[in-house]
Amino acid sequence: MKHSKLKKIVLIGASTGGPGQIQKIISALPKLQNTTLIIAQHMVYSFMDSFTSRLQNISHNSISLVKDNQTLQSHNIYVLKGETTLIDDVLSMKHSSLNTYNPNINIAFNSFVSLCEERELLCVILTGIGDDGVEACKNLSLSGARCITESAESAIVDGMPSRARLLVPNIEVYHIDEIVKIISEFCE
Repeated sequence: MKHSKLKKIVLIGASTGGPGQIQKIISALPKLQNTTLIIAQHMVYSFMDSFTSRLQNISHNSISLVKDNQTLQSHNIYVLKGETTLIDDVLSMKHSSLNTYNPNINIAFNSFVSLCEERELLCVILTGIGDDGVEACKNLSLSGARCITESAESAIVDGMPSRARLLVPNIEVYHIDEIVKIISEFCE
């Protein structure tokens, strides 16, 4: 089976309160063609397999927990762990005890900045404590990616979204229900 060329990438970063918000997004997605989703949800390693399986049970698309040296392909959804970076369409993953977060959203999403000229990128910062992902979201925005974040009204914890609203140029702010629609439309 020949796969379509990867043209669009959705990057979703979340922390506290994120699994339920991500489930809303995944269950609403159409069958992906030339798009892939990258999910960076803060979570302890021991829960990541069951989270990925739960997402697969509600999805029309293939979802996998990232493995080291995995080639990025269209029509797939990848759940990141550890310190994951993208180099030449290959996801490189390593466990790191030096980082506070699993996965580290800033490290992962910053590795996609170089793709902004050749692919259409949508970066989404959802509910969560702290500011992980905000620096990378800002870098993506400055490089031409469309960046959105969750509104204070729908974020379960408004730490990451509030920091994104303050620091990311041209950030768009939406309720989670609207974010679900935007991502689904982007993926069509």
